[in-house]
Amino acid sequence: MAFTPSDYNPYDFANRRHIGPSPSEMAEMLAVTGAASLDALIEETVPKAIRQKKALSWAPLSEHELLARMHEVAAKNKVMTSLIGQGYYGTVTPPAIQRNIFENPAWYTAYTPYQPEIAQGRLEALLNFQTMVCDLTGLDVANASLLDEATAAAEAMAMAERLAKSKAKAFFVDRFCHPQTIAVIKTRALPLDIEVIEDAAENLDPAQVFGAIFQYPGSYGHVTDFTDQIAALHEAGAIAVVATDLLALCLLKEPGAMGADIAIGSTQRFGVPLGFGGPHAAFMSVKDAHKRQMPGRIVGVSIDAQGGKAYRLSLQTREQHIRREKATSNVCTAQALLAVMASMYAVFHGPKGLRAIAERVHFLTQRLARALKSAGAKVSPKAFFDTITVEVGVGQAGILAAARAEGLNFRKIGNDRIGISLDETTDERVLVKVLRAFGIPGLPPHRAALGFPEEMLRTSDYLTHPVFHMNRAESEMMRYMRRLSDRDLALDRAMIPLGSCTMKLNAAAEMMPITWPEFSTLHPFVPADQAAGYAEAISDLTEKLCEITGYDAFSMQPNSGAQGEYAGLLTILAYHRARGDVDRKICLIPTSAHGTNPASAQMAGMQVVVVKSAPNGDVDLDDFRDKAAAAGDKLAACMITYPSTHGVFEETVSEVCKITHDHGGQVYIDGANMNALVGLVKPGEIGGDVSHLNLHKTFAIPHGGGGPGMGPIGVKAHLAAHLPGHPETGGEEGPVSAAPAGSASILLISWAYCLMMGGAGLTQATRVAILNANYIASRLKGEYPILFMGNKGRVAHECILDTRPFADVGVTVDDIAKRLIDNGFHAPTMSWPVTGTLMVEPTESETKAEIDRFITSLLAIREEIRAVEKGEIAAEESPLRFAPHTVAALVGEWDRKYSREAGCFPPGAFRVDKYWPPVGRVDNVYGDRNLICTCPPIEDYMEAAE
Repeated sequence: MAFTPSDYNPYDFANRRHIGPSPSEMAEMLAVTGAASLDALIEETVPKAIRQKKALSWAPLSEHELLARMHEVAAKNKVMTSLIGQGYYGTVTPPAIQRNIFENPAWYTAYTPYQPEIAQGRLEALLNFQTMVCDLTGLDVANASLLDEATAAAEAMAMAERLAKSKAKAFFVDRFCHPQTIAVIKTRALPLDIEVIEDAAENLDPAQVFGAIFQYPGSYGHVTDFTDQIAALHEAGAIAVVATDLLALCLLKEPGAMGADIAIGSTQRFGVPLGFGGPHAAFMSVKDAHKRQMPGRIVGVSIDAQGGKAYRLSLQTREQHIRREKATSNVCTAQALLAVMASMYAVFHGPKGLRAIAERVHFLTQRLARALKSAGAKVSPKAFFDTITVEVGVGQAGILAAARAEGLNFRKIGNDRIGISLDETTDERVLVKVLRAFGIPGLPPHRAALGFPEEMLRTSDYLTHPVFHMNRAESEMMRYMRRLSDRDLALDRAMIPLGSCTMKLNAAAEMMPITWPEFSTLHPFVPADQAAGYAEAISDLTEKLCEITGYDAFSMQPNSGAQGEYAGLLTILAYHRARGDVDRKICLIPTSAHGTNPASAQMAGMQVVVVKSAPNGDVDLDDFRDKAAAAGDKLAACMITYPSTHGVFEETVSEVCKITHDHGGQVYIDGANMNALVGLVKPGEIGGDVSHLNLHKTFAIPHGGGGPGMGPIGVKAHLAAHLPGHPETGGEEGPVSAAPAGSASILLISWAYCLMMGGAGLTQATRVAILNANYIASRLKGEYPILFMGNKGRVAHECILDTRPFADVGVTVDDIAKRLIDNGFHAPTMSWPVTGTLMVEPTESETKAEIDRFITSLLAIREEIRAVEKGEIAAEESPLRFAPHTVAALVGEWDRKYSREAGCFPPGAFRVDKYWPPVGRVDNVYGDRNLICTCPPIEDYMEAAE
């Protein structure tokens, strides 16, 4: 018998590792859908007129080839000791946190904690974060993080305008704020018609402004007590914001003690790598009276169905979705994974450890300042924490060059000064190098003398909760992190079938490079020649995204999808302005659009005009045509999602684009559903002028429990000149985030994904995503109505199950979602885009076995609903209403109308590896009425245990 070599390629990442169903399983699934082949299914689903003509071009790399390529690129970055400061500092990530949080899929693959029963672990970690921020800033309530310090400052400005009793339309910005913060504030102020007054704090006229922001410590090192300025602002009915540094607050008087209303800043130096600019968790804390106006997510404490303590996200988390164009912010994300890391850093070190680190950094800075002064250098300011500024005159270039020769980066300030910021990683060897760069030998002896007045020393306690005083042995820390992760349901346990959120595989090989020092330790403002590796990676990713989308240029700056929406709309407005069309402000948005679409448009200063949806879920073309005509020469843009938010490829998309262009508007295509387009349809070829891409959806950046994310925008050539700029890199327009390339380090994940998949693999992923969704729709449509389907009876990469009819017998969409937890599944997206429905997206990386388990669970739930419909059991007595079932319920007194086994082990649930939720159904109303946003006292836990 002749030997036949195998044609099986074990290193084919796309088809062997990423895409879930095997070829034989795909054949079985296609038979269920009634499609003759995968090609035939795509023909029936995606309109032929919009299909791209040319296949994606590049060949794939295997995992080991990818890592070799990544090492080559990483070597082109120069790892230096950056003492640039400006809001970014070297830090030591405790290995226990790096291994057990940052590199752990139980933490990085979790979704936003909208289902609190299966997110109690990360909710506790985020509550620790909020408590840490409240304690250190001396304010009452904190949110669970924002995107970065600069955007947090801009959010604080908008919040101050809402809160202020003053009717002034100007906002004061301390000239010692970080330059990137000032630039982002100006970007955000312009479309809102807010005047920005940038000046020295001593020149503040409170009567002129509705609020002011002060940097503490200042960008150039100044430690200033702003108590008098804050009192004057309050006298004038204005709001005081302090941008601050949490490590400095371990030694310095806290903003709350100065009377501040709002404090913002970054937690990057609490163990989160620099990563060339991100991702990092920003914070915001406020006085208790202002908490209902605070943007972003807030973790609160409520009770579950049994009366025990349970954590949840509080109501205002979804305000921007509910209020749409009336929203006060488009923030719908956080930096959850990084906030968890920062909170664990505080748990790891405790208040004594943090203070010791702060003292060490400060005393090293004080020694450096003494040495420079002793050598005749002119050093400022008089009062500082970790940053000093040295006047060097014409010697600036020579000293900067000498520093680089020593492996150091200083901050170039103007043409005659140098800034030096020390951090946790600084030691005496670094000080010797710094002084050598100035031509100064030796090092002065250590002397524990303060570099700021003693009255600025902090006197209040912080981090008093027991969680910050646990035994910090690594064994205890490791077990604490494990206990929390065990309470959660993440992608490493089960499919998370969230419509519009694309929870796909985040491959280990894609994740590994981001923790390599060559990528993780770079400051975002290093000289360009030190970041050649990043430049190559970002350039190649940009090239591939342009090929995928049909756009001509990209900005990587937006560090969330909503930020991308905002940046894209600003780009459109800048284009119109440059053409003299300053009155083009109307934005047409369908009713089915993401909630952040109208919120982003409102923030960009646009007037939102809502367009109806047709009965089949498409944009109502007649209504669209009428409203575009009514807008006339005031039409700026339309915002559409494609395929539609209803999970259908609309046949009319080209017509929508044409109508908009005919009236002089620009077309914004929301990239949330790009997972159904890659390799099949290019938004830039079907009429789109700009799109943001959720890299944390389609391009494999993990959700991290609700962040990090990236939302870069692609544009056609005529818009390229109007993309966001940055004070560090130039560009005509203002920046939308703090770092030039946003959360640059996680761009490596998407680049790795594209490299390993190759063009053909990405296209096959899209095809299989569509197959998986149609397979689910085909198997469930006899039991659950499928709300919207295309003209040929197909859905795109997601489908909407209509559960509203079950409300007639008392079964709610909540009941179904919570019952799925008993099966070991995260619920699909609930009540969006249609109230009372479930939107399901299985993604291409789910296997047929897992999809079948999900279908089995939903069919079993349908039988439980049928029992209610037949009158065999009342809805309020059924396992649906008691779901989810905890271990405590299993072993406790059982007086229910169904068996323990039926309640706790429904079809689809694993027996051996069953996931048990740590709490029963959480009471949301109780949590909103009794808003508690910091760690409860230990006695509360004792009461709950009893």
